[in-house]
Amino acid sequence: MPITATPTPGPKLLTPKDHTLVMIDFQSQMAFATHSIDAVTLRNNASLVAHAAAGFGVSTILTTVAEKSFSGPMFDEIKAAFPGQAMLDRTSMNTWEDAAVIKKINEIGKTRIVLSGLWTGVCIVGPALSAIDQGFEVYVIADACGDVSTEAHERAMQRMVQAGAQPMTSLQYLLELQRDWARTDSYDMTTGIAKKFGGAYGLGITYAKTMFNAHEG
Repeated sequence: MPITATPTPGPKLLTPKDHTLVMIDFQSQMAFATHSIDAVTLRNNASLVAHAAAGFGVSTILTTVAEKSFSGPMFDEIKAAFPGQAMLDRTSMNTWEDAAVIKKINEIGKTRIVLSGLWTGVCIVGPALSAIDQGFEVYVIADACGDVSTEAHERAMQRMVQAGAQPMTSLQYLLELQRDWARTDSYDMTTGIAKKFGGAYGLGITYAKTMFNAHEG
């Protein structure tokens, strides 16, 4: 029997209102030992994710570990995207074992969880596997995570994918939330974030607009 295609998005694609983003331990002490990705790229990608989530109104939890006693404050670029939002500070390496975080997860009530943070093999694996075990659908923004080595990051990503997590990238996250350039109400915001944090893609947007007054869509 033939299959009839329809112009509708697949249910696995994210929308701004169907998930909770949890940004975990983007802190100085954690970044010092991160070697799977350079610090500039890490900060840029985390900023892209944060500003995309804030711009599209995604339910977002910001959490730190031992902020005052050891790990230091969350990256300024992330805090700037969510001015005034409280950080949920923990003692547990696994965010999913923190009662305050789980209370917030339950208050928001979304069954899809998107994760990014440091380190991949500890602070992302822990909540990813725990959430999957409890029936949540988990996405991991791979290039907005980092670990003490490339090996550690890659093994962690493999472990989560094998358990059912879906990997994606920071730019992919932004563009998946926009999805259609006919959505003019978020067009300038999306391209603005891309121009600031989207690397060569952002340069291309700036070039096309400046030289030809061209735009996406």
